[in-house]
Amino acid sequence: MRKELLKNIKSSITENVLKKKIGVAFSGGVDSTLIAKICHDLGYDITLLTIGFSESHDILFAKEVNEKLKFPHNILEIDSNSFHEISFKINQKIRTENLSWNENCIAFYYVSKLASNLCLDVVVTANGIDELFCGYNTYRDAISEGESKILEVMNSKLDNEIKMMKAVNLVTSEFGVNIIQPLLSQKFITFAKTIPISEKIHDSEDLYRKHIIRKLANDVGVPEISYNKRKKALQYGSKIHKALLKTR
Repeated sequence: MRKELLKNIKSSITENVLKKKIGVAFSGGVDSTLIAKICHDLGYDITLLTIGFSESHDILFAKEVNEKLKFPHNILEIDSNSFHEISFKINQKIRTENLSWNENCIAFYYVSKLASNLCLDVVVTANGIDELFCGYNTYRDAISEGESKILEVMNSKLDNEIKMMKAVNLVTSEFGVNIIQPLLSQKFITFAKTIPISEKIHDSEDLYRKHIIRKLANDVGVPEISYNKRKKALQYGSKIHKALLKTR
């Protein structure tokens, strides 16, 4: 099953990422590290892109993971002085009070700014893994109600993520950067839904989840500190969530 999963991830990347010189949004977590490693193994010329406030979890952990990978890696530290102005500008552009959408659009604004500074116009992300492989805590609540409830949550989260990434690309277009999510393609979504739920989450006490993804990460050479790490969302790991709440 993991061989089929790897085959489908590779196919989705090669079908959707047509440029060979790319950035990869990178936090050091299992999802972004898996995508980075597979892109590298497929022959893409990758540069890891990490953003966050100074001394944030994502910056420190991304550095630690890449000490083992040794891929080209660039970091952009968010300037506290201009953060309020930029977050306000982004909110005016996407026009939603959805906190998660605002946080993600802000994060990818900085990712695309970093990419543009490096003359990269394509950034690949791992979006879709948490939705399709039960990465969120919400799935722990849903599993007690059976697989139909898991699928209901999954479809809702996929719909939200696809719409949110359109807003993200509206924001990143300022820098001429295209954010690509190969694992949100309809073809990959259809395949991923055929993988048994038991390969994704075990029960309501399952704090790690995404088990088949973690095993695949081990298979392809992702460092253990990455594939054994519990999830920390981008907006929290970068400290964007904390900073944005202060501006409200």
